[in-house]
Parts: sequence; C-alpha cells; structure tokens
Amino acid sequence: MTKTIYTVSRLNGEVRRTLEGQIGRVWLSAEVSNFSSPSSGHWYLTLKDHFSQIRCAMFKGKNRNVSFRPANGQQVLVQGNISVYEPRGDYQLIIDSMQPAGDGLLAQQFETLKLKLAADGLFSAEDKRPLPDSIQKIGVITSPTGAAIRDILHVLNRRDPSIEVIIYPAQVQGEYATQLLCNAINLANERDEVDVLLVTRGGGSLEDLWCFNEEALAHTIYNSGLPVVSAVGHEVDTTISDYVADVRAPTPSAGAELLSKDVSHKSEKVITLSDRLIHAFKHYNLQKSAVLNHLQAQLQKHEPENKLIQLQQRFDEAQLKLDALIQQKLHHAQLKQQNLQNRLLSLSPKHKVELSLSQLEKLEIALKDSMTSKITQAQSTFSHLAQQLDIVSPLATLSRGYSITTDENNDVVTDSSKLEVGGHILTRLDNGKVTSKIEKIEH
Repeated sequence: MTKTIYTVSRLNGEVRRTLEGQIGRVWLSAEVSNFSSPSSGHWYLTLKDHFSQIRCAMFKGKNRNVSFRPANGQQVLVQGNISVYEPRGDYQLIIDSMQPAGDGLLAQQFETLKLKLAADGLFSAEDKRPLPDSIQKIGVITSPTGAAIRDILHVLNRRDPSIEVIIYPAQVQGEYATQLLCNAINLANERDEVDVLLVTRGGGSLEDLWCFNEEALAHTIYNSGLPVVSAVGHEVDTTISDYVADVRAPTPSAGAELLSKDVSHKSEKVITLSDRLIHAFKHYNLQKSAVLNHLQAQLQKHEPENKLIQLQQRFDEAQLKLDALIQQKLHHAQLKQQNLQNRLLSLSPKHKVELSLSQLEKLEIALKDSMTSKITQAQSTFSHLAQQLDIVSPLATLSRGYSITTDENNDVVTDSSKLEVGGHILTRLDNGKVTSKIEKIEH
C-alpha cells in the first residue's frame, strides 16, 4: 500500500479547505485581546474566553462597516468563516461583521428570526390585506398610559373626530408583554367590533422594543382576521411586527394619520402603496440575501480570495516587523545621540564657566553675609557705648532733678563767693534755662 507523503504547504492547504468546507461560517461571542491595526487598514486580534482563544483577522473592506473601534477587554459578537493561515499553519477566523456583545446578540436573534419568518412566508406581499376604504372604528393595542395613545388621539381628533377609538390595553415592554399583546389582538378579533387594528408604542432601545420581535406575536398578527397596522418606535426603528403586519407606519402619529382621512387622503394612499412596495422589496431582498449567502459559502471554498487574504496577512506581518525594527533602530540612535550630547556637555567650557560663576555667586553671598554680620556687630557695640555715655552725661544728671549753673563767662559755678553782686548767672535745667541776677550774697 502506497503511503501519501505530504509537504507542509500541502497539508496546511488541505486542512484549510477541510475547515472551510465543513464548518464554514459561524457566530462567535468572545472578549477582544491583542488588537492591532497596521497602516493597511486591516484588523488583527485574538478572541478568547476563560479557557481558549482563537486568532482573527478582519480586512478593511469589512471593518469599515463597523460603527466602533474594538478595544482590548471588550465583549463582541462576530460572524465569520473558519480558515487557516497557511504560512504558519495557524487556525483562524476571518471576520465579516462585528457588533458589541449585548446589542449584537439581540441583533443576531432578530436577523435569524427575520430570515426564518421570511422563509415561512409571513412577510409575503401577496398575503397583505388592504386597509378598508371607510374606517369608522379603530382598535388601538398599546399601553393606555403611554405617550403613543395620547399622540394617536390628538391626531385623530384633529383630522377626523368622527372616528371611534377602542383601546385594547396591553403591556408594550417587559417579560409578559408579548403574551399580553397576542391576547389583545385575539380579543379584538373575537369581538369583531373595529375596522382595523393599530399595534403601537413609542420609541426605545432594541431591548425595550423586543416584545415586538417575538415569533408568537408575528404569527398572531399574521393570523389576525382584522387588518393590522404596525406603528412601533421611531422612523429608524424596525421590528418583526412591521414586516408581518399588513401596513407599517413609521411612528404612532403616522399610523393615526394613515388611518384617518383629510385633504391629504390621496397622498396617504400613495404612502400606503409605497410602504407595501417597500415591504415587497424587503421580502424579495431577504430571499435574494439567502441565495447570496449560499453562493458566498460556495465561493469561500475556492482559492483566489483566500490566496489574497493569506498574502495580505503576510504583508501586514512583514510591515509590523519592519515598523518594530525601525522603532528599535531609532531608539538606539536616540540613546547614542544622548550619550554623545552628555559627553560634549561635560567637556564644554561653558559648563566650567557656569560652575565658576556658581562658585563666584556663592562667595559673593558669603561676603555679603560677613559684611552684614560685621555691621550688625558694630551697631551693637555703638549702641552699648551710647548707653554708657548716656549714663555719665550731664544731661542724664539734669533729668534726675539737678541743675548746672554757669557765670557770664560760661564757667560752671561751684563757689558762690566768686559771684559778684549785679552779675548774671545761667541755670540749665532738664527742660529749659533760667537767667538770674545776683542781688546780694550772704555767707
């Protein structure tokens, strides 16, 4: 028996074709790590959970449709095809679409159910019933306390007050909302007291509107004997109930306008027909999308695109290595330049001059401090001597109540016998002077 001997390239090619042919397209919810985006515009990342991880690539033709930039640690929901990067033999996922995990799971469920119901014929344009020409009673299925019913009643009262409104109350959000909406539609059909049903609520997040995306409600609307208009959320919101209803209105107010006549009745019929045409196109588009997905899966098994993907990855890897090498060389050059600059600064006369100036500045400060100290000391000595002089000063003696007397020659008088009658003497006090005339001298 002849044994087949593989080359590594052939083995990796066989493994890639096996994985792509047998597993193909998958949905994956995981955490992002090792995210990188080279200049080519492609994304490379690892998706992981607590136990395993897988390498992934998302090329710029696909990632330009992603509304956010992935970050390490972020939970995402992706759809892609299993493949093998042949040059390294790495098993990987080629990502086609990516969404944040929370909204992504709901969006995935929405798309899956939409495709299923479309395949079951619930969106078929042939089954859509026309609205009655003359509408006298409208059954509104919504929350009786919400903003939607107030808007509807306001529009109907303005456009055609003669229309009677019967409210079939139901929750429009929460765990039991779907069942209560189904019960309200079935009750309206049992009573058969209105011309048309308006299933409605105001805007909200995808999670808030989720009860209108349940399969049970879709079948209830489809099986309703009364025509159903779906007016859920804002203009940008689209639910399963919109696809299966006979007519879709973008908002609750638009639904009320659609079901009431005024001078714009002809234009409303055009809007209705346009809406039906859009639904028919969407149904056709869904069918063609299913065919396209099948063809894409078949095309994935062939070589040209995969070869291009492999080459793109190899190019990006080489570019990342080149960028890293350039950065390393640049870093080494910067370190070498810094070392040379430091050596130049250490040998520069400027450095020595700066050092000498610094020392001179220190000596100048020391000299100033010494002079200040000498001056302070001299001032202290002067103050002490002044105090000593003040102690022996005649002026100090005068301040204690004594006086000094001088004669006309300005000599101090110490003996009265030396004074002559008729002469004058000057007595100096602590505060002022006194001149006296000698009248008589007694011994």
